Amino acid sequence: MGLAEDFSQPNFSLNGILGEVIYVESRNPRNYYDSLNASDTCEKIEITGKLFLIQRAEVSPVVIIVPGSLGVGENHLQHAETIVSQGVSVFVLDPFTNRNVKSTVANQTPFSFAASAFDVLMALQTLSEHPAIDQDQISAQGHSRGGSAVLMASIRQFADPIVGADVSFKGVYAVYPWCGHQFHTPSIGRTKLRAIVGERDNWLSVQQVQSQIQAISLNGGEASIRIVQGAAHSFDRAEEVYEISEASVAPEAPTIYLDAAGSMIDPVTGEADSTATDRTHFISAIESGFGRRGAHMGGVGEQPSIFREDMLKFHLVVLSDEKKKKIEI
Repeated sequence: MGLAEDFSQPNFSLNGILGEVIYVESRNPRNYYDSLNASDTCEKIEITGKLFLIQRAEVSPVVIIVPGSLGVGENHLQHAETIVSQGVSVFVLDPFTNRNVKSTVANQTPFSFAASAFDVLMALQTLSEHPAIDQDQISAQGHSRGGSAVLMASIRQFADPIVGADVSFKGVYAVYPWCGHQFHTPSIGRTKLRAIVGERDNWLSVQQVQSQIQAISLNGGEASIRIVQGAAHSFDRAEEVYEISEASVAPEAPTIYLDAAGSMIDPVTGEADSTATDRTHFISAIESGFGRRGAHMGGVGEQPSIFREDMLKFHLVVLSDEKKKKIEI
């Protein structure tokens, strides 16, 4: 069995550390507006994850790892093991199993992107209350759909109404995140944000990722981006690049902006609609000719190593003692 196949087993460990099952009370909002304005009325969902806790005299920093559309995979657990080996605790979130969803590759609408970001904030809140975790030293790393989730969870316009202004990530590492949903003037407060994406990623728009990072930077956030030359989606996986024929993507579709209340703004009419959902604009993109089937993933040559080095550098700098000398990233 591989790591991913074993993950659900009760005695699963990484680097000799037994995973502790953590329960996270989340919601299933239909869109961002409901997340911000009516979360109490949204369906409740209990999701789980496993915490690999470094035993130390003082409270521990932790990185939350959030998977993409295929759920918890080998690459996420390998990255978790790498981070744990550096003396940092890791929590691997599983947003899929308790929703009875195996994959969102062919259809991203079984639960909303807002729900994914809500999950991340609830995981942050839950871990901040754990007695062995340093609530001021919690970072997040999300891949693909998970990258979208951690990025949105770092945006204060989304986070503040849900967890309050005092609860925030120390750092967010958004790995090839889809950035089709963006607030107009996004603020990340004191969180440090980094995105990393492959130059030849055909699941998403690299330009949308660039524009999101630029908008955050222009609004005073500490945000950076690395584009890896020649890399495809999921270039952190050490496997030949291959096509997933059932993948449903629309990387050339217009960005859907969100107003201050979280309502989606129609890119054609400019009108905000609090009832619009992911599906509303996915269908519109398909009808406009932007949708297609098939996208590639995989990492070759030095690409997985480039990723690991960048990942570790980000987390170890962000979660280091503030008195230590900072390293430029």
